[in-house]
Amino acid sequence: MTKLKHSKYKNTGILFELLVRQIATDTLNNRDSNATNIIKEFFGKKTELAKELRLYQSMIKESFNSEYKASEFVNIILKERSKLSESTLNRQKYNLIKEIKKNFVLEDFFNYRVTNYKENASVYKLFEHKNSDNPKEYVECKSTLMEHLTGKSQNSDKIVSTINEEYTKQPKEVRLLAWKMLVENFNNKYTNLSDKQQNILKEYINSVDNSEKLKNFVVRECNLLTKNIKSVKITDKVTEIKVNEIVKLISKLKSSKVITESQILSLLRYNELYSELKKAFKWKVS
Repeated sequence: MTKLKHSKYKNTGILFELLVRQIATDTLNNRDSNATNIIKEFFGKKTELAKELRLYQSMIKESFNSEYKASEFVNIILKERSKLSESTLNRQKYNLIKEIKKNFVLEDFFNYRVTNYKENASVYKLFEHKNSDNPKEYVECKSTLMEHLTGKSQNSDKIVSTINEEYTKQPKEVRLLAWKMLVENFNNKYTNLSDKQQNILKEYINSVDNSEKLKNFVVRECNLLTKNIKSVKITDKVTEIKVNEIVKLISKLKSSKVITESQILSLLRYNELYSELKKAFKWKVS
């Protein structure tokens, strides 16, 4: 039997979510996002991509209190999907990927973590099932979606998705007030951070869903920090011993397989230590 492979490059639900994530990242960095124009062009109301996206989102967002209702809903969605033009969809997806390649580094773009990835992949496989003769795979994919639609596979991603959905339903004034409060709280909490520490925190926020990118960033920062600390000529023996221990801790930090919030906080503290060392021994820095 032929096993149908999932392709995130052709998954309309995932492509759209990654574009939205790109807009959020660009906004955090105070720059205009090309992803906005891409969404307007390829997901306009009359495009086949927009029609398929609505089917994806229905599968992800809807919920039912019985398996029968969920099963009937899946069948209806599949029937609606069969009405879409395959040739038009393929052409629009090809042009969409082409445009994404033109504006972004493809590897970085697809490296972000996607919520409900498993469910989106299952929807894709059901939509493309005609290209496979594997009935077991079809049943497994449908079972995954049934569990999702009936709430039998509750997880943190679904909780976050529910919170986000509730947030988007609020009036514009409420959303703006919530955003203003979030920014003010952030500024109040981190007002005393140095420029270097703020940049580290900003990188963490932008790359929190991209583990490889965040890992590479932390390694670079640790290498630079180690070099800078070693450049400080410390004559006090006690301080020198303590600083050498810190250097060892920094080395352990960059060898971590997964970067967590606590490790980012450690990196912030180590940078603060370096700043204090420069003040205390600045005339000794080579």
